[in-house]
Amino acid sequence: MAEPLIIVNLKAYAEGMGEGAGIIAAAAEEIGEESGVAIGVAPAYTDLHPIAMHYAVPVYAQHIDGVAPGAYTGHVTAEQVRAAGAFGTLINHSERRLTLAAIEASCAAARKSDLQTVICTNNAATTAAAAALSPDYVAIEPPELIGSGISVSKADPGIIERSVLAVKNVNPGVRVLTGAGISTGECVRIALELGTDGVLLASGVVKAKDPAAVLRDLVSLI
Repeated sequence: MAEPLIIVNLKAYAEGMGEGAGIIAAAAEEIGEESGVAIGVAPAYTDLHPIAMHYAVPVYAQHIDGVAPGAYTGHVTAEQVRAAGAFGTLINHSERRLTLAAIEASCAAARKSDLQTVICTNNAATTAAAAALSPDYVAIEPPELIGSGISVSKADPGIIERSVLAVKNVNPGVRVLTGAGISTGECVRIALELGTDGVLLASGVVKAKDPAAVLRDLVSLI
């Protein structure tokens, strides 16, 4: 299996903006160096450049639009986030859903700008459709468990197993992450045992009083 990946999505949480974003990125850098596990962060656009410049962590945009540079007021292009220092991007997060055509366009734009792609999905069928677009990763997150504190790896391991199988059947080169309610090393261990390559999580780290302690626990059983 490839090196496990943990991505912390800072969303638009107050705790994950500005100075808070820096604290989380510093923790990701520290624990990543200690453990050898790749820990990336997905900050708000306003924090993307400073995080990318000051911390040795993979930085992901939370979304990009599948348009080329031009007259697209309010859009965010792959070229913009790449220039700001992004390593990759999330696409089709449950809080930023896209049509299939838009997912494909965003994937193509990201690939053109050499951004790693993580397409978020919510069930095995959409995971299979996403795998057909050949992203680097798909991230399966049942929306009802996001932010619930109930780990998908414990509450619904079947959806992880079905999604991993769907990806293998469609495009074995695509790697799989899982998310929703992930908060402990035990959650991560189960997710990896079910065949995933890592996890995508948010509030469990972002809202923690000590993000470094949470990240250290997350990698403790890998």
